[in-house]
Amino acid sequence: MARMARCLLDGGYYHILTRGLDRRRLFRCRQDFEYFLKLMRACRDKYMNFIIHYCLMPNHIHLLLKMRNGKDLSKFMQSLLQVYAVSYRKKYGSAGFIFQNRYKSKLIDNDAYLMECARYIERNPLRAKIIDKLEEYPWSSYHYYSRGKADNLINLNNPLYESLGQTAEDRRKSYTKYILQERLYEHIVDQAFRIG
Repeated sequence: MARMARCLLDGGYYHILTRGLDRRRLFRCRQDFEYFLKLMRACRDKYMNFIIHYCLMPNHIHLLLKMRNGKDLSKFMQSLLQVYAVSYRKKYGSAGFIFQNRYKSKLIDNDAYLMECARYIERNPLRAKIIDKLEEYPWSSYHYYSRGKADNLINLNNPLYESLGQTAEDRRKSYTKYILQERLYEHIVDQAFRIG
């Protein structure tokens, strides 16, 4: 069966997901996470795209990107994943594929999805029960938006984040409340925002 063509728009927002093969770990230690973040910065700068939210889980990755040139999405992801895979195989003496299939991407075509996608991405460690509090998880954009912590990976704020308050402190409080608020229908939202 032929692959479906991706919808690639200049200035488009995309939710990206990729997993380790058979859901195996992509990141085995702190240095693996740090190296992947470094690669993301290099690829971001090379293809002049914007990273808005991210979460690196032990066996999968979520990104929320804005692509200046839609056609560069595949180049960005190919560069990022291929370089990491080569490094991973060399470091751990493995062979074959590291990532499961090709990455998944979903064009975000409305504001409601943009904020919900950010929430979905940043709540991943809670959902997976890796941590009890989001501030305990270092490998996401949560700290940037909720605490104002510097993050040289984020090079564009979520545009809806700016509307959450008049001051930076107001925005951080509103965002944190939005992300942390438990919902009775959480599992339904999770299913709706899962890619593939």
